[in-house]
Amino acid sequence: MPLWSRPRVRLAFTVLLLAVAALFAPAVPAAPSANLPPAVRAALDQARIPPSAVAVWVQPLDARQPTLAVNAAQPMNPASVMKLVTTFAALEQLGPERTWTTRIAAEAPIKSGMLSGNLYLIGDGDPVLTYERLWRVLRRLRGLGLETVAGDIVLDHAALAFAPLDPNAFDGKGLRPYNSNGDGLLLHFNAQELALFPGEQAQAPVRLVAEPPLAGIRIDNRIVTSARPCEPWYRDLDARLDGNLLTLTGSLPAQCGPRIWATAPLPPREFGAALVQALWRELGGKLRGKVTHGVAPAGAKTLLTDESPPLSEIVRTMNKWSNNVIARQLIAQLGRPAPDAAAPADMLAVGIEAARQRLAEADIDIAGMVLVNGAGLSRAARIRADTLGTLLVRAWQRPWMPEFLASLPILGRDGTTRRRLVDSPARGYAHLKTGTINDVKTVAGYVLDHQGRRHAVVMLVNHPEAGKSGPSQDALLEWVWVAGARSMPLR
Repeated sequence: MPLWSRPRVRLAFTVLLLAVAALFAPAVPAAPSANLPPAVRAALDQARIPPSAVAVWVQPLDARQPTLAVNAAQPMNPASVMKLVTTFAALEQLGPERTWTTRIAAEAPIKSGMLSGNLYLIGDGDPVLTYERLWRVLRRLRGLGLETVAGDIVLDHAALAFAPLDPNAFDGKGLRPYNSNGDGLLLHFNAQELALFPGEQAQAPVRLVAEPPLAGIRIDNRIVTSARPCEPWYRDLDARLDGNLLTLTGSLPAQCGPRIWATAPLPPREFGAALVQALWRELGGKLRGKVTHGVAPAGAKTLLTDESPPLSEIVRTMNKWSNNVIARQLIAQLGRPAPDAAAPADMLAVGIEAARQRLAEADIDIAGMVLVNGAGLSRAARIRADTLGTLLVRAWQRPWMPEFLASLPILGRDGTTRRRLVDSPARGYAHLKTGTINDVKTVAGYVLDHQGRRHAVVMLVNHPEAGKSGPSQDALLEWVWVAGARSMPLR
């Protein structure tokens, strides 16, 4: 193996180059600088992105002001970086220990394996009620001796209320799970996972296993194996629903090996009904009525409960993999009324105002912020780089700071940043949230420099060539890692 191709040699040489660059770089003044670091500017020039399309904010967490601020007061689309706002507001209002409890209840007792009335599945707005957890609680119900429900299985969604959502409105891809609405009884993120297994030769059929099962949905799998390069492996996969027939088309490169793709073939309520019916049948349960929707009567007696993981784990799931439906659920939870208060028709809208209030109470300037759904999946969403920078500083001062930090992907190691800067000495030294939609590419989080000083870092790019701004963002992260502690003043 040639010497240069050895990873440790490349890494050592990179460290040397960065250290030399930092040694000869001009010191950053105590007042905020409006000049982008040379490596960042060069990468932007290479991508043909003007500085006016970029907002940057860098501030040491032990300092009182930023050391780098470029267009920081200009509201820009943050894409999924907006989930930092959702995370802050949810941890602030609900607490990291908050959990949600789903109940199974009935008005009549189980006798000789029979329930003479309805069975109620009562949602609590749990953001992460997976089909594995639902299967487990239904299996326990069978273990209690229930074999036949003589009435209906009634799904109670009343815990949360959402305004109607057109899943095609954002990008015309209404069967993609990221476009799903929230629900008071959200099951498995409203997503059906499709395990794909390519053949050995081009045009060979791709085998498929669909999880969870959905009653009434038939799948016409037309996906074939291809010989093209693996990345991006999902680029031509598509799904179409005609009635109850889900048709899958496209190809999967053989060199990719098995992959997981997902669709949202049904709206949340219909998805939940199809899933409950399929799982009850798989467990050997019988149903004389049907799976329907309604509100459990006050006198229904709880038979079983299932508690969610705490919010601290839920925001980790949301941020590590940028789950949009979890973000919608959490924002709506902020708008959930007290038990004795009237329920608003759209708890998401009320929750957005609650999130704005949580930030304002934390002395975070929210001028220009447009919080559409808490997920960042919007063309109208806006926030300033200095707002995000201040939010990161305030979060660091909160008692729930460890949970906030741990929710963010680790640079070069996991989540949405696992493939970034993997050969850089900065790998593993940053916790970052990323965001990407057409014409938008963003990053925000914390960078620990090579001398052990931590910085809040934000970079927002809004431009038709934003997709090419990854190298400039990486250059900023490496600049902070190398030059930050040497050149940035303590106060």
